[in-house]
Amino acid sequence: MSAERLSEAKNRLLANERDLLLKHEMSIHIIIDGYNLIRQSTRLSTLDQQDIMVGREALVEMLAAYRKIKPHRITVVFDGRNSPVFSPQRNRQKGISIRFSRSGESADDVIKRMAHKEREKALVVSSDREVADSAAANGAATISSQEFEAKIEMTAHFDSPIGETEDSQGWTPTTRKKGPSRRLPKKQRRNRMKIKKL
Repeated sequence: MSAERLSEAKNRLLANERDLLLKHEMSIHIIIDGYNLIRQSTRLSTLDQQDIMVGREALVEMLAAYRKIKPHRITVVFDGRNSPVFSPQRNRQKGISIRFSRSGESADDVIKRMAHKEREKALVVSSDREVADSAAANGAATISSQEFEAKIEMTAHFDSPIGETEDSQGWTPTTRKKGPSRRLPKKQRRNRMKIKKL
């Protein structure tokens, strides 16, 4: 009997490891153009105007709260010329990976390189057209900074205990046809699926 139990435990362990690997493969890596998102946001840009460090910290707080709801891997990339003195180029705060570009390199270059490495697993957040086009050319999904901030706020609202109020009216029957009038190209469908995961 003990050999059977040992075999069952081993099979369960292998199944759990396989599930974890599949979950890691299916998860997306959100790569954020930090200063672009801060300066596109009305709330964060006012904090950034007061002190650049306060703007960065507020962004990390916002992303950490989002990560508690949606456990995606998140990396924020900032230009190194505005980094704190003697700060490491890579850092981790509250589960958010923070990277500063090296001297003579822009955050856009770091984001492009990361998107090239991650390819289909990456979702690049930037309103910079050049960065978004480069990421899309490498197979990464892209979303503008304003859209991403709206998604974060919507997720926080609907997934919070306050946002869980049920609609008392429920489902309303309709004869309106559902579904798309035409199918989007494969690249756009993949992009849309990654954004839906947010």
